[in-house]
Amino acid sequence: MAMRSLPASAARPLPAALRRRAAASTRVLSTHPTAAPPPPPLVNAHHTPDPWVPPHFSPIDNSFQRARVSAEHWQPDAWSTADLRALQHEHVVGTWGPTSAIRNIPMLERGEGVYLYDVEGKKYIDWTSQAICTNLGYSVPAAVMESVTEQLHRLPHVYGGLGMVEIRCRLSKLMAEIMPGDINGFLFPTGGAEANEAAVRIARRYTGRHKVINLYRSYHGGTAATLSATGDFRRWFTGSEVSGFVKAFNPTPINFSWGDSPEQATEIALAALEEQIMMEGPGEVAAIMLESIVGSGGTLVAPAGYLQGVRALCDKYNIVYIADEVMVGFGRTGKLWGFQHYEGVVPDIITSAKGLSAAYLPISVVGMSKKIQTFFQDTPLGWGATYQGHPVAMACAYECIKHMIEHDLVGNAARLQPVMIEGTSQLIERHPSCKRGRAIGLFGAIDLCGPDGKFMQSLAGPAHSAAAKFKQALLDEGVFGFVRPPFLHTAPALVISEAELRDGFSRVDRALDVLDESLGF
Repeated sequence: MAMRSLPASAARPLPAALRRRAAASTRVLSTHPTAAPPPPPLVNAHHTPDPWVPPHFSPIDNSFQRARVSAEHWQPDAWSTADLRALQHEHVVGTWGPTSAIRNIPMLERGEGVYLYDVEGKKYIDWTSQAICTNLGYSVPAAVMESVTEQLHRLPHVYGGLGMVEIRCRLSKLMAEIMPGDINGFLFPTGGAEANEAAVRIARRYTGRHKVINLYRSYHGGTAATLSATGDFRRWFTGSEVSGFVKAFNPTPINFSWGDSPEQATEIALAALEEQIMMEGPGEVAAIMLESIVGSGGTLVAPAGYLQGVRALCDKYNIVYIADEVMVGFGRTGKLWGFQHYEGVVPDIITSAKGLSAAYLPISVVGMSKKIQTFFQDTPLGWGATYQGHPVAMACAYECIKHMIEHDLVGNAARLQPVMIEGTSQLIERHPSCKRGRAIGLFGAIDLCGPDGKFMQSLAGPAHSAAAKFKQALLDEGVFGFVRPPFLHTAPALVISEAELRDGFSRVDRALDVLDESLGF
C-alpha cells in the first residue's frame, strides 16, 4: 500500500525548546573576523591530556674526584684504633642483626692456630671456627699459601664457561675420589647459598618438577631462594618467599615428640613426610633438601634410620635427594660427610662449602650423581656465575683437602668426640641455664634456658638482657665465637688439641656463671 503524504498544514510544530536548540546548532557562514568555532563537546570527546610537567631534578656531582681519596690509604699505619672505630661506625653496615649490635665487637688483628688476637693484644680461643668455617685454624699451611700464590702469578682468573684450567680438572678428580657412590660431576660456586641455589636449579631442570621439600628447623643460605628454602625465622626477612618451597617438620621438633623412642620418632616422622609428598603430588616434587645434621639450628642429629628413610622415599617417587653439607662437610662431625653417620645413604646431589677451603678463600662445591651429570651433557644446566670455578679459590681448596687428608683431621674430630661429650655434660650438670646438649665430632650445642625451663629467648624474638652479659663474659674469658641464644655452639677448628679443647670448656664454664646469675637462678 502506498503511504499518503501529509499536507504541510497537518505537520506537528516542534516544541519551542527543540526549535531553540536546532537554531543554536545551525551553521551560519560568516566572514566576520571575530567569529569563533563552537566549543568541543564535554562527553565522548577525544582525550587531550594536560601538558606533562617533568619532576624537579636536583643534580648531585657524580664525578670521580681524586682529591677526595684519603692519602692514608697508601699509609697503612696512619690510622689508630680509635680512627678505625670511627670509620666502622660511619661506614660499616651489619647483616643479620642491627648494625648497632656490632658497634663494639673485638677489633681483631691476627690469628695463630686456634687463637685470635685483638689490636690490644688480648688472646681469644675461637670456639666456633667463626661461622663454623675456619676448620684449619689461622696458621695457613705452607702448601696452601704456595698454591694460591702460584695460581695468582700464573693465571688469576678464567671464566668457567670460556676456558678450562688445570686446577679445575685436578680438584674435580679429587672430589670424585673422596665422594661416596657415583657422585662424579662437580660445580664450584663461591659460597654455600650459591651452591644450594645451583642444586635446586639442577633438581628442577632434571626432573621437570618445581616443588622442593625442606625442614622447618633448617638454614640453607641468605639469598632470596635459599632463604625461602630455609625453615627457621630468617626466611621471614624475604618478605615474600620464592614459590615452590614446602616445609616439613623435623624428626627433632621443639614443642612435641613424634614418639616415645627414637625408633618411633623415625617411623612416624617418615610416615608424615610420605603423607606430605602424597598431598603435594609426587609428580610435583623435584627434591627433598636436608641438612644432614642441622647446624645453626642447634646441632640436631636425626634419629637412626631417618636419612635411610628419606633416601627410600626419594627412590620410591623419583625425587632428587639433596644433602646440604655446607656446614658439616669435610670432617666437622668426625666423618668426612655428615650423612655417613647413616649407613648406606648416598644422596643424588651434595653441596658443601665452609670446610672446603677452611674459609681462606670463598668457594663451594656441588657434586651430582653420574645420571644427573649425564643428563646435562646435552642439556643446559641453566645456572652460572662470574666467579664460579675461580682458579685461585680452587687452588686453595685443592691443597686444603690434601692437608686435611695428610694430617687426618677427620680422625682428630672423631677422637675428640668423647672430650666434647664430657665437656658438654659437665656444663649441663654445673649450670642450671644449660638444659640439654648434643655433640658429634667437633660439633656441639647446648640449649640455654631460664628458670621456667623454657628457652631463654626465641630465635626470632628480642634479645634477652642476659644474653649481652653472657657474650661479654665470654669475651672477658677469652672466648670468641658464634653466640646465638638460645643455643651455645661449640665448633672449634679441626686442628685443636685435647688440651686446648679442655681449656676452652673451662673458660666457657666460668662465663656461664654470669649467665646463671643474670637469668635469676
